[in-house]
Amino acid sequence: MVDKSEKFRWLVRVGYFSRAILYSVLGLIALTSAGEISKGTNGIFVAVEGFPGGTLILWLMVIGLFAYSLFRFASPAFDIENNGSDTKGWVKRVGHAGSGIGHIALAYSAYKFATTSGGSSGGAEKAAAGVLSFDFGGAVLGLLGIAFFATAFFQAKKGISGEFMHRISNSAPDSTRWLGGFGYIARAVVYAVIGWSLFQAGFMSAGSDNVKTLGDAVASLAGEGTIFILTAVGLLLFGLFSLVLARYRIIPDLDGTGKTPSFRA
Repeated sequence: MVDKSEKFRWLVRVGYFSRAILYSVLGLIALTSAGEISKGTNGIFVAVEGFPGGTLILWLMVIGLFAYSLFRFASPAFDIENNGSDTKGWVKRVGHAGSGIGHIALAYSAYKFATTSGGSSGGAEKAAAGVLSFDFGGAVLGLLGIAFFATAFFQAKKGISGEFMHRISNSAPDSTRWLGGFGYIARAVVYAVIGWSLFQAGFMSAGSDNVKTLGDAVASLAGEGTIFILTAVGLLLFGLFSLVLARYRIIPDLDGTGKTPSFRA
């Protein structure tokens, strides 16, 4: 009989597989289809919807992205990755919570495309407009933008240092280090763009229409020549890296005992 931890690990692996689809498609359409990337994040799901068995793939992404978000929420809740409770540890754990929120939003977008024709658009802008309608809403968006800047910094640091390899099995392919390195740096660029859009909306009165999602951030780089191409290639490589993680990521037990995961040194 499969225990809860084993079921959890399989769900997280499906999550990494879904993330692999997401970033691979994003990188591919950025490099090959200006029309689709101009649709922002919706362009990713439009492309997936057009694949053979596209609806089934979308449902797989719904389940996987939601499972991955739960995995990220387990970090601040249970510290299953043993980041600790000091300042540095909590920064990482809060960052994981932010990742959880982002992947729930992506799972919901995939769900809308899986259940309706063409999905919906403007979700991020509507959410931002709702936040701005509250007292101190601008400060909330601005601070969220700063959080994205911090995440971008840590993504770049992770890509350069290779520290992510500590949580990957020794059996992983030799190419894993450079796939992850380039991929994390590309994600850092995208996160910085998203952070700037939130900072502008919150502190510079740029309006909710300025807020960018994952696909929007990539689309906004389309006129930047080499930076755009390198970012698109890096995101494609991050998709391949996520595929490696689906098989070789060391996933700690979710048993509620606070057991320290045995990541490699």
